[in-house]
Amino acid sequence: MQRSYSRLLLPLLLAVYAGAASAHGNVVCTKAPKSEWKSHEELQKKLVAEGWVIRRMEATNSCYEVYAKDPKGNRVEAFFDPVTFARVEE
Repeated sequence: MQRSYSRLLLPLLLAVYAGAASAHGNVVCTKAPKSEWKSHEELQKKLVAEGWVIRRMEATNSCYEVYAKDPKGNRVEAFFDPVTFARVEE
């Protein structure tokens, strides 16, 4: 019985993982060179002033990726243009 569950569970887990991994692969925030990017500290200050609670921030090839609670208290993963700080939708 346990063996049949693993046969069903493994493909499901792989499909979910593949979907999550590819969902963020296409986000392009800017084509500007990194020398034109503002610092992520500036973005963090801006977001905190707007009511965000930042958990973690990362720089991707073209975005700042922010893991946070937005001003409404929703847990979000958001992408921001590092030059303008405009939020970029996936």
